[in-house]
Amino acid sequence: MDRAPRPVVDLTARCACGGVSLHFAGKVLSMFLCSCEDCQRATGTGHAAIVLARRADVSVTGETRSFSRPANSGATLTSSFCPDCGTPLLAQSSRAAELAMLPVGLFGAAAAAWYAPNQLIFARSHREWDVIDAALPQHQTYRDGGAMM
Repeated sequence: MDRAPRPVVDLTARCACGGVSLHFAGKVLSMFLCSCEDCQRATGTGHAAIVLARRADVSVTGETRSFSRPANSGATLTSSFCPDCGTPLLAQSSRAAELAMLPVGLFGAAAAAWYAPNQLIFARSHREWDVIDAALPQHQTYRDGGAMM
């Protein structure tokens, strides 16, 4: 599968209730799917669709809440969300505090023009009922010993 180009975007998204907005202006560092059990729990489905961005390229306006938990990597994963409607906004790993993981669904139809995942990480916990393109490279945990990009 060819690696999709990493687009430069300038997008604003809002949570479901409109109380929080997220602005991402910069280069997409990576686009991937994650089937770890934490992502399955967070999305209520078999995987999460993620965009990796520089944290400096992302701004959040409005009140948010965060939840931190240990990740399978041994790092601490902190997820931020709207305290009123619960919409997931971004996540950060202590392994890479300068990066933000953004849920693609937050950007709605605007993401359809440029989002093209290049890998599935944590395939070890992927569920058969969650159909993923067989041509998408799959990694049991992180790609090449820890890289998400």
